[in-house]
Amino acid sequence: MMTEALVVQLRKTVAEEIPLPGVGRTDRRHRSLFEVGRIDLSLARMAEAHWDAVAILNENGSNPKPNCLYGVWASERPGQAITLERNHDSFRITGKKMFCSGAGLVDRALITVGGPEPQLVDVDLRDNVRFLRFDDSNWKTNAFRETHTSTVTFENLPVTPEELIGLPGWYLQRPGFWHGACGPAACWAGGAAGLVDYANEQCREDPHTLAHLGAMRASIWASLSYLDSAGREIDAAPKDCERALVRALTVRHLIEQACTDILRRLSRAYGPHPVAMDEKISKRYQELDLYLRQSHAERDLEALGRAIEISSAQNRVLQLR
Repeated sequence: MMTEALVVQLRKTVAEEIPLPGVGRTDRRHRSLFEVGRIDLSLARMAEAHWDAVAILNENGSNPKPNCLYGVWASERPGQAITLERNHDSFRITGKKMFCSGAGLVDRALITVGGPEPQLVDVDLRDNVRFLRFDDSNWKTNAFRETHTSTVTFENLPVTPEELIGLPGWYLQRPGFWHGACGPAACWAGGAAGLVDYANEQCREDPHTLAHLGAMRASIWASLSYLDSAGREIDAAPKDCERALVRALTVRHLIEQACTDILRRLSRAYGPHPVAMDEKISKRYQELDLYLRQSHAERDLEALGRAIEISSAQNRVLQLR
């Protein structure tokens, strides 16, 4: 899908509202993200960001600007956070931010500035283009090329007080941060399902291929079960931040493992042909492999283990009282 076609499809896709997390039918939200990932991972990556921005604004009691495509630019590098400085009755943003998907394509972006308690800002990208520089020259892979993932330089970009979303630290401290973290996992699972759809269409029926096919289909069933279960749990306790953290890290780990297994099995079952000679499957394979790195792997597992240990310790204290 070329960039122009991607933006057209993106606007059409996000015109259909999906349930907000934690207000009922979150399992349906996960299914919607899954199905978009099944169609196209570049589309899913940008649609998930837009829908996440809508959910974030809603959680803050705000509304997205009408007819605008949103991105969420929240990637941070230690010690390199962009700055927000007060300038009389307004603010100015200065610095560089990496991994900004949709640069030059989306109309607005929710961006994090400052740290370690970041302030979230709703930035108008169209009217402030003269204060921005987009550079995608560091993006060397063809995976997600159409999403224009760039390093964005903010050159004293003006921000009004009304564009500040929540208080410093609110973005990371709210339960919705962890509810939203399940969204990319739903897209991962959908992207993997697209690979399994390809496998279902092949004619090879030797025992080894069929064994891999069975395992891959089982992984998709399991991933959908994780997402459905997580959705129901979110709706049952939407304000419980501790449970939300544990749930999100658990779901992301399980789906990352399932998708990684599908990547491994697809090439073992069908050899180099689909990855080397089928442009659509090769693109999906590479994009899924890259998208999965949005998981922080063992770092997330350590965070999960610490959260579980803290919760267990608190429960032991309560039992002693």
